[in-house]
Amino acid sequence: MQPSIANTSTRYGWAMIILHWLIGIIFIGQFALGFVMVRIESQRTSFELIQLHKSFGFLLLGLIILRIAWRLGNAAPALPASVGTLERRTAPLAHFALYAFQVALPLSGWALVSVSTLEIPTMPFNQFVMPNLPLAESDAAESFWSAAHWYLAYAGIALVALHIGAALRHHFLLRDNVLTRMITPSSGGE
Repeated sequence: MQPSIANTSTRYGWAMIILHWLIGIIFIGQFALGFVMVRIESQRTSFELIQLHKSFGFLLLGLIILRIAWRLGNAAPALPASVGTLERRTAPLAHFALYAFQVALPLSGWALVSVSTLEIPTMPFNQFVMPNLPLAESDAAESFWSAAHWYLAYAGIALVALHIGAALRHHFLLRDNVLTRMITPSSGGE
């Protein structure tokens, strides 16, 4: 049977698998890029990396909104019977937190560039000018959103590390299919 684009009761479909890994790679890459761009000595290179960071931030925001919409229309596969009650209750909360941080982080970055008194336009991948959010420009607002973006980034990467740890625990210690169902897509007949 051909792999399915939609989820089944036991596995994720291609759409969710592709979105999951693409968002994961961009999210982790954004953290690394953000870390480097503020520590590099060359102002020109730093500026170019910041523009790239903003571009991927908008891409990430669009992809996570698409993923949430897809998730609302496609039920997640049931957890294996071996998963305990506590984990059954906390897993949805952890996934909700991941979604929330993945939305909040690019929005806080967008707010940061919107309130900046430098008024540098944001051009995602040099294609168009992204309008600023309707927020007042000020040094105080820029400081607030800069700190919020920083804290959200570190909290988000901690959640991602927890998510990866849980997936590896399921695969190597519990030896269930929680990780593999996000790698191998469902078939239409499952």
